[in-house]
Amino acid sequence: MPDPLPQLKQLVEAIQPISPEEWQDFSRCWRPFSAKRKQIITAAGERENYLYFIVEGVQRVFYLDEQNREATLVFSYPPSFGGVVDSLMLQLPSRYYFETLTSSVFLRISILDLQAVMHRKPRVESMIRLGITHAMSGVLERLVELQCFSSTDKLKTLLHRSPHILQLVPHKYLANYIGVDPTNFSKLINSIKI
Repeated sequence: MPDPLPQLKQLVEAIQPISPEEWQDFSRCWRPFSAKRKQIITAAGERENYLYFIVEGVQRVFYLDEQNREATLVFSYPPSFGGVVDSLMLQLPSRYYFETLTSSVFLRISILDLQAVMHRKPRVESMIRLGITHAMSGVLERLVELQCFSSTDKLKTLLHRSPHILQLVPHKYLANYIGVDPTNFSKLINSIKI
């Protein structure tokens, strides 16, 4: 497998460029990690201790209510960051699960290393803050979709944002993400022009 650090650097530079010295300090803290298909990496009630950079595979963050109903909140796939970010940054128990949908390969940085490098390198902290702000913007857009869009419009928006998602994620999880019964999902797909 090729070295994943250049992919990580490309993502960091897309968020906010940092100096070679800052990159050196930031990049040396990341460690390889892998997980099998359908593995819970972070469970509700656990504190998230790592920020993940996805090298291979597809994951989701989901919520499980008292009646065991699942709500898929977000999908992650390369090249992006993953994990339960609110639990990580607030260091509170997670309310969500971070699960692999396929076997997955990551780089990960511990919260202790992340906090230390952010303290030493203010531009790294600024880059992380900007990345979280972009993620928050995406969450707000998603809330609008959930409250205002029809199922058809939710699917069209998802396919516009991530055209390859149908090939990456099993349809039952996509159905859950847009809030339709899995048995109706194929009808929904067939009803729109892709």
